[in-house]
Amino acid sequence: MTDPNPAFPKLDADEIASIARHAAARHFDDGEPLFEVGSTAGTFFVVLTGAVEILDTSGDEPRRVVLHGLDEFTGDIDILSRRRTVVSAVARGGVDALEVSPGDIRMIITEEPSLGDKLLRAFIARREQLIDSGFTGVRVIGSASSRDAYRIRDFLTRNRVPVTWMDVDNDPHAAETLQHFGVRSDALPVVVCEGQPLLRNPSTRQLAEALGLRRPLGDEVYDLVIVGAGPSGLGAAVYAASEGLSTLLLDSDAPGGQAGASSKIENYLGFPIGVTGADLTGNATLQAQKFGARFSTPSIASSIHDDGDNIVITLMDGETATARSVLIATGAEYCKLNVPGRERFEGLGVYYSATLTEISTCVTSDVVVVGAGNSAGQGAMFLAKHTRKVIMLVRGDNLNASMSLYLADRLRANRNIEILYHTSITQMEGSERLERIQIENSQTGEQRTIDTPAVFTFIGAIPHTDWLRGSIEMDAKGFICTGRAVTRSESWKPDRWPYLLETSHPGIFAAGDVRLGSVKRVAAAVGEGSMA
Repeated sequence: MTDPNPAFPKLDADEIASIARHAAARHFDDGEPLFEVGSTAGTFFVVLTGAVEILDTSGDEPRRVVLHGLDEFTGDIDILSRRRTVVSAVARGGVDALEVSPGDIRMIITEEPSLGDKLLRAFIARREQLIDSGFTGVRVIGSASSRDAYRIRDFLTRNRVPVTWMDVDNDPHAAETLQHFGVRSDALPVVVCEGQPLLRNPSTRQLAEALGLRRPLGDEVYDLVIVGAGPSGLGAAVYAASEGLSTLLLDSDAPGGQAGASSKIENYLGFPIGVTGADLTGNATLQAQKFGARFSTPSIASSIHDDGDNIVITLMDGETATARSVLIATGAEYCKLNVPGRERFEGLGVYYSATLTEISTCVTSDVVVVGAGNSAGQGAMFLAKHTRKVIMLVRGDNLNASMSLYLADRLRANRNIEILYHTSITQMEGSERLERIQIENSQTGEQRTIDTPAVFTFIGAIPHTDWLRGSIEMDAKGFICTGRAVTRSESWKPDRWPYLLETSHPGIFAAGDVRLGSVKRVAAAVGEGSMA
């Protein structure tokens, strides 16, 4: 018989006995906290007597999430991700419990498949149900005309942090909240994380540290350090960690890369009705964490060198990560439009992904998509569901040359999408935010003004490899040479060629979009990462 709610199953006697081998016995008096919001450890307890109330204190008033009774357990996915917990737990009545450390929970999940599946399903379902219940989470208070407010919201959303956005220009409750915290409008944006001091316009790193996304790397020598947590980096992390290699992933922004921001991927094997990029890469992140891979975000690599024994990666802030082998999976970013006014409006109307964060200010407006590849097509289809109209600008004369046929046909059939061929943007205008653009047809010379608050750009690709110049061989565009494409190296002994995905430096590999000759598809990137 299956549990009626997979989020809150009961454990049987054998499962409790298995957990007890890794647990410490604890007793809590009535009203005593087992853990509090913001805690980074000690959040998994099996209830043997009494009950444990889980409280959401992120809103204006505390509210009960659930009451765990006999043979039930606390905790959710933050145990695996090593993030700070988003809820609190309080004993109701005298409580006897078994406490298990996060490291031992990961070991139980890996070594005892049946019990591990029950715990993992519960952790995932709990987070989903918590968000669906109206969970406030992290509150971001600011103006829609603030580039920093967008930066903060985008970072939180891409890292799957539950967030509530409060726009001071339109939300009357925002002013009340600011008054409650004693914050003046010139200090915006501010971030309210329960259990943490109020953050006034924090840097991305300060925000990550407050949430437990980034911690000091320490002096450990890892078997594998992966730079870049897109599909190829995540694929490598799952395979490496599952084989018992100590694995660290460094990413400058958030796990998932460009694929993580994709509204829908329909040609990935095994998903006949498609899967969102966030779900695909979010599950891959959890899968890697299940096997013990460690993530650090934001961690921006600035250089790499060999110290004679190991490979050392230096970050922008001076921290270092040391490894026996390294995988470069930093991917590529969309090119930026060479259009007057573009820099003024980045984050204020010019975007490089199409998610709910970006469309919050343009649901009743016409929006513009620039590009003719699959990413542009997926973005346009998503935006067509949430905005008044999508105008797609294509430099060429058709979509079939650069886009999957099923997607091109779907775009042409969508009445909410207008496709303009041979067309590009010549000017961007507005005061505080983007308000309009000028476009031109390259064949007829016809010019037109489009009133729009948002342009979504999906054109070209530039590899993230500037930090590697002089360290490994690349082509003229910055893509990394691997295997037989390596033509020069002083590091190689004459007894072998570089392995298929190995660079000109022994022990440094490359996979995914950053690699010369790679196929720019999610499935190919995952495959290369798992091969590396």
